[in-house]
Amino acid sequence: MDKKRLELFKKKLQTKQEELRRTISRTEQEGRSADDDPTVDLADKAANSYTKEFLFGQTDNDRATLQLVSQALRRIGQGNFGKCLICQEEIQQRRLDAVPWAPHCHACQEKLELGRG
Repeated sequence: MDKKRLELFKKKLQTKQEELRRTISRTEQEGRSADDDPTVDLADKAANSYTKEFLFGQTDNDRATLQLVSQALRRIGQGNFGKCLICQEEIQQRRLDAVPWAPHCHACQEKLELGRG
């Protein structure tokens, strides 16, 4: 991959990393404050509990994506960004354009999702 394209991916990944960090922080804060009001009734507490669970579930998803983004940035630093971690083949350009933190080519990702990886 040429240097210009690699730098573009690096900037995209750094932007996504910062965005995810802000989102995680904000979501955790909202989750902590979801049931701070002691005057709410039982139905409100149940709704707040659901909201809190939803927010923390969202945070888990964001943390997993953040980890993938950080790993992709490490691969850029190591000089092996854009290669599948399983088969070592180049990851398709369209895939990287859509998901720059993708660690696997389409074929290997499919195998992993089907439990054959």
